[in-house]
Amino acid sequence: MDRPTSRTGHRGASNAPEAAAGNSSQFITFTLAEQEYGVDIMAIREIKGWIETTSIPHAPDFIRGVINLRGIIVPIMDLRARFGMALTEPTAMHVVIIITLGTRTTGLLVDAVSDIITVAPASIRAIPEMGAGEQESLLTGLVALDDRMVSLVSLERLIGTGGAAPLIHDGMLLAAA
Repeated sequence: MDRPTSRTGHRGASNAPEAAAGNSSQFITFTLAEQEYGVDIMAIREIKGWIETTSIPHAPDFIRGVINLRGIIVPIMDLRARFGMALTEPTAMHVVIIITLGTRTTGLLVDAVSDIITVAPASIRAIPEMGAGEQESLLTGLVALDDRMVSLVSLERLIGTGGAAPLIHDGMLLAAA
């Protein structure tokens, strides 16, 4: 079985080849509290430092507000809050991962970006059912690296694209699928 590898060798993982072999995928990993998550590198538009957002009335708690990114209004989602943790108290050390899926651009507020990993499909394990409901459905799998576990996030389910249900809060349509 192919082992997942790390491009930077971060935290003891082995070095990855520059080009992913076969049908392997690359993920940017980031931290929320002490947990590590990964998102598909192909969806990432850029990574920025935290900047203040403009609040939107009636938005769910996990939507911090919006920013103007070179003329594009981008909603910023607090992933800690989205995953059922406490709201993030952002500092200059926090980062926003700007992702684009189809025509939708969204920012993900995270604690820090960690690494780039290359993962073969056979290395992705199923999420065990633990009764966490929605939080479990936001993940696509788990990857075991040498000394850590990375939870892979489904961006399509997280921001409501690709046939997922629209994001509705208090009866108000926030994002259509």
